[in-house]
Amino acid sequence: MSKKIAVMTGGGDAPGLNAVIYALTKTCIAKYGYELIGYKFGYRGMYLNDYIPLTMQSTSGILHRGGTILYSSNKDNLFDYWVEENGERFKKDVSDVAVENLRREGVDVLCVLGGDGTLASAYDFAKKGINVVGVPKTIDNDLGSTDTTFGFDTAVNIVTENLGRLHTTAESHHRVMIVEVMGRSAGWIALHSGIAGSADVILIPEIPFTLAGIIKKIEERQKHGKTFTVIVVCEGASLKGGDKVVSKIVEDSPDPVRFGGIGEMLAALLEHNISQEVRSVALGHIQRGGETSAADRVLSCRYGVAAAKLIHEGNYNNMVCLRNGKMDYVSLESIAGKTKPVNPEGEMVEVARSLGISFGE
Repeated sequence: MSKKIAVMTGGGDAPGLNAVIYALTKTCIAKYGYELIGYKFGYRGMYLNDYIPLTMQSTSGILHRGGTILYSSNKDNLFDYWVEENGERFKKDVSDVAVENLRREGVDVLCVLGGDGTLASAYDFAKKGINVVGVPKTIDNDLGSTDTTFGFDTAVNIVTENLGRLHTTAESHHRVMIVEVMGRSAGWIALHSGIAGSADVILIPEIPFTLAGIIKKIEERQKHGKTFTVIVVCEGASLKGGDKVVSKIVEDSPDPVRFGGIGEMLAALLEHNISQEVRSVALGHIQRGGETSAADRVLSCRYGVAAAKLIHEGNYNNMVCLRNGKMDYVSLESIAGKTKPVNPEGEMVEVARSLGISFGE
């Protein structure tokens, strides 16, 4: 039986989204004979009925490319959407408009590529009678329902490469170099890149740090003739007993709080307590950009093929996931609110400690 599939990418972009679209499209067309369309700018595209055909031709050559050919938005929750009527701007549930658009276009299945917020909305559409298949996406690797998310490996590689570059200038000038990385409230990017990039201090949200703990590590290195220190800090990390540093509030976003600035704050604090110069670098969206790593390309293709299989089997309202190295799936209902923080007593933290890396405690 022929099916028509609608695909969308929501939330922040991640390396590997195009590879998932590529694998999903190719499998659905070549193996199952389905038709596909892609909604632009996530749920906004569903509301405006703004889409493009996804064909062998339109997805050719996108496997290696970062970003998403469907574009993305992290501001559009159709169950609480900003509208303007009679000169007034207010929030309104416009999800029925999107449901009607899907039905008008003859869409049988909606395939949603997104993180926790995007997939929460996907489940809400499933409750409205839409057949949904989810694919987990976040560079932060903090989704509890899957072992690894695509985009994480690329982000870690980018941070690791930049740590190597910053090592040389830190050593040349005998400086303390602080590198702020993404991750929100999960320290996976900081932890993995810090180990791979030979950082001296790793600061993550799961292990609150103290200024004294960091200074202790810097002084310890000085005693051993190490005249520079490299610190990796996750944007959501905080001083023990303190609050996370918020860079701004985005009022029209479902998740309005944006962390950022912990690196600069820490640099200012350290400069008043040590003799060395301190510099802070926030890598920001560099971590999301550029070509997708080989590992993420392969993982994304696995996710895309697994999603096509769920669609073909009619196994709806589930999300594909990676468990113990194998592709599997879980219900959209079961993933709500489940995140995966770094275990402070886990293997990776133990590896870092064994290498002499401090967590600033």
